[in-house]
Amino acid sequence: MSENIHHHIHGGVGHLSLARPRAINALTLDMVEAMQRVLLEWRNDPAVQAVLIDHAEGRGFCAGGDVAAVRRSVLEDGGAEGRAFFHEEYRLNHLLFTYRKPVVAFMDGITMGGGVGIAMPAQFRVATENTLFAMPEGAIGLFPDVGAGWYLSRLPGRIGPFLALTGARLDGAECLWAGLATHYLPSEALAEAKARIIAAPDSIAAILDELSTEPPEARLTRNAANIDRFFASDRLEDIFAALEADDSKWAGKELATLRSRSPLTMKVALRQIAQAKALSDFTEEMRIEYRLAARMIAEPDFAEGVRAVLVDKDNAPRWNPATPEGISEAKLDAIFAPLPEGEEWAPLT
Repeated sequence: MSENIHHHIHGGVGHLSLARPRAINALTLDMVEAMQRVLLEWRNDPAVQAVLIDHAEGRGFCAGGDVAAVRRSVLEDGGAEGRAFFHEEYRLNHLLFTYRKPVVAFMDGITMGGGVGIAMPAQFRVATENTLFAMPEGAIGLFPDVGAGWYLSRLPGRIGPFLALTGARLDGAECLWAGLATHYLPSEALAEAKARIIAAPDSIAAILDELSTEPPEARLTRNAANIDRFFASDRLEDIFAALEADDSKWAGKELATLRSRSPLTMKVALRQIAQAKALSDFTEEMRIEYRLAARMIAEPDFAEGVRAVLVDKDNAPRWNPATPEGISEAKLDAIFAPLPEGEEWAPLT
């Protein structure tokens, strides 16, 4: 069992805590597999009525997956270990999405990437004044994964494509407004919430409703109309053109952000979200995302993005292709195509 995952049963509640604070609880394969084992055990244990997921200490729930390790795998073993990580991480996401018992995720602090994949499948998702939510994969040449195609495609208006392309960071109030969180609690109330849920696991909704407070104004509401207008198209070139044609400060800021992102990542994300909106099966969503992950980590933009952001930290990635026009539909078709027989993703049995 991973030393970075703490697990206990209190009364009728299983309690999972991420415990890798120096890395803001970034997920490793060992951590993912440990969570799988515990959740499978609790799923079949009649004494466990509900599950709590939080972090043991530090300033974040989970900053994502350990993508630096995935990059090393790409450079050293052709990406075999990296593909294994995504395969098992997506199995964990699917296990949580289909879990037969209530799950409560406490998104207190940084909740990004892989952390979103753990929190979003939960029936109850608690945000606080410390919550910092984002899908920042475009900055490292990846794409919004861990089920994000499913979740982002179901947000109001064009919020989903906006978050996928820009990696915008949302606070707790914005998460509640957008539907990413189900409740907003002050962080000082979390200990009481957990204690009361442990004492009465059949009353989770009532407990969280009672302890919830009115959040500040969601800043995202001020720009919702702009987002719907400028990010209306599923074609990246159209979004660039709309932003370039506007001289407002907001449009200029978002245009500068998009110009810093991998064009390939953005095109993949737009197609991913458009397709996910029409899906009725989360299993199929994860199968598609694994195809994308298996291929995207082999693209030059992934190694370059991780280098620029996490290794050398010069924040000056050299994307290839450098513009949206350099990416053909045939290239996207190849990335989205089924994997060879025996290599497709499958959920845990």
